[in-house]
Amino acid sequence: MINTLTEKIKKLEAPIVVGLDPTMKFVPEHIKKQAFAEHGETMKGAAEAVWLFNKGIVDAVCDLVPAVKPQIAMYEQFGVEGVHAFQKTVSYCKEKGLVVIGDIKRGDIGSTSEAYAVGHLGQMQVGETMCRGFDEDFATVNPYLGSDGVKPFIEVCKKEKKGLFILVKTSNPSSGEFQDRLVLPEGSTDASKARPLYEIVGEKVAEWAADHMGDSYSYIGAVVGATYPEMGKVLRQIMPKSYILVPGYGAQGGRGKDLKHFFNEDGLGAIVNSSRGIIAAYQQEAYAKYGAENYADASRAAVIDMKEDIKEGVFC
Repeated sequence: MINTLTEKIKKLEAPIVVGLDPTMKFVPEHIKKQAFAEHGETMKGAAEAVWLFNKGIVDAVCDLVPAVKPQIAMYEQFGVEGVHAFQKTVSYCKEKGLVVIGDIKRGDIGSTSEAYAVGHLGQMQVGETMCRGFDEDFATVNPYLGSDGVKPFIEVCKKEKKGLFILVKTSNPSSGEFQDRLVLPEGSTDASKARPLYEIVGEKVAEWAADHMGDSYSYIGAVVGATYPEMGKVLRQIMPKSYILVPGYGAQGGRGKDLKHFFNEDGLGAIVNSSRGIIAAYQQEAYAKYGAENYADASRAAVIDMKEDIKEGVFC
């Protein structure tokens, strides 16, 4: 799947992933009215509104971007109906030819991680039939439990030809509370040899990546926030064969000029996420002219502007 993602990025000249992270405040009133008329002001009605909202955006941008990234928590908040909306969103995006990155941030002890991996990326036998769960193409994984929590995902990816993005240095303001903590090499008391935890995690990702290669890049990637460009520069060198999923663009403050060092010299190796900056573009002053009725057109315009910003900041 990493080969497919790379080829789509090259063809579209758009290293962009649209984060499908809907909340009810992003959904225009006319969509909520339609969903509530059919299902009432219920969890089912809310989930239907989210699904209709997503569908409009996907239809508007699917020819511009290679991938989408639905964040599962934004669907789980609506209970089982929301999970159903997540599944419908994943399936529809794949029908439209998009690579789907399931932003699930899972990680647990071995048997539990295996169940997560099978449910999101693999298949299981039910009687005499092999069945798939959510069936995303990639998933985000939290490595905090160590190799026990990551290797089951890697094994499923190897079997299913799918991929991972492992959290290394995240874009949120408090990420440094743990990720930036300095760690001494085992047995050392020399403070000058201490290194931040995110570099050590990055080295482990690079190790896994080297053993699980596609044509040019590994299907074991990393998550590194656009809000920390200098750290991204270091991690790019540590993980040369891993694709970096870069959150934090747009609403969190990242801009095209901050992204140059996340990419390799071949112009590849990174894919940049924008969520509310695209899906809620119609609520921003720059795209207010589209109005709520044409929210999807505003999202399309935001993608085009993002593509140009990345081009100017990274490749010019």
